[in-house]
Amino acid sequence: MEKAQPAAQRPSVARMCELLGVSRSGYYDWATRHGTEPGPRERRWRQVRALVLAAHEESDGVYGAPRITAQLRAAGEKVSTKTVAKAMRAEGIRGVSPRPWTPVTTISGPSPHAIPDLVGRRFDTGALNKVWTSDITYLPTGEGWLYLCAVRDGCSRRVLGYAFSNNLHTDLVEQALRRAVTFREGFDRGVILHADRGCQYTSQQLHDAAAGLGVRLSVGRTGVCWDNAQQESFWATLKTEYFNRHEFGTRAAAIRGVSEWIETLYNRRRRHSALGFISPVAFEHRNTTAAQAA
Repeated sequence: MEKAQPAAQRPSVARMCELLGVSRSGYYDWATRHGTEPGPRERRWRQVRALVLAAHEESDGVYGAPRITAQLRAAGEKVSTKTVAKAMRAEGIRGVSPRPWTPVTTISGPSPHAIPDLVGRRFDTGALNKVWTSDITYLPTGEGWLYLCAVRDGCSRRVLGYAFSNNLHTDLVEQALRRAVTFREGFDRGVILHADRGCQYTSQQLHDAAAGLGVRLSVGRTGVCWDNAQQESFWATLKTEYFNRHEFGTRAAAIRGVSEWIETLYNRRRRHSALGFISPVAFEHRNTTAAQAA
């Protein structure tokens, strides 16, 4: 009876596969199906799938391959976006993407003064507190419409101030702006607040409030969504990744839910592709630390 060769004299799996004209991946698939102990590649693949699934669940089922890749790399894992996408397909999961946006015509009211476009679609000038963007959106609840106004920093994308109301009075915008100014205590006067030509933003009330706060008003053209594209993108994120996935029986419930999403998830946890896949708060902290060191 022929004795088995010692392990040191046995050809490697790669060599045997080469001689037999089969791929290593095919061999490991066969070995797995037949109850053989999986090899290093298969073990790593199973580990990656588990990590991807956990990261997807941690994001409330929102993140796609790019953000999950950033999440895993931040945790020290060496993985590519293509591998993450493959693992997501294997697990039957996918990220949440906004639907194609249809431009909505903004109905502007009579303006008592001329307001220029000081931004020209350049929302991010590379520094904080240079350009703030703002807009109003509609949120349906069981008690009727809820209106939300937000003010964000064009550089960090952080929501600085926001306000809710059951009507579209200019008080809604003024309150959100004053909260942003209070939050950015000590900011350089002359920051630009850019919005569309809605009657709230072209009103005398907001003009007077902005002048007193040291804020310069800027508006885009009527009905041109790209002139306020950064804010429109934020509304798409809010509604696609959070609001449209829940039902709110009351305005109070919607206010609590959206406020928590803005403060704890969007500002502090959500990885933003334009910021190198870190959160707005982390981005501001990094920039402030770098400036202080310089």
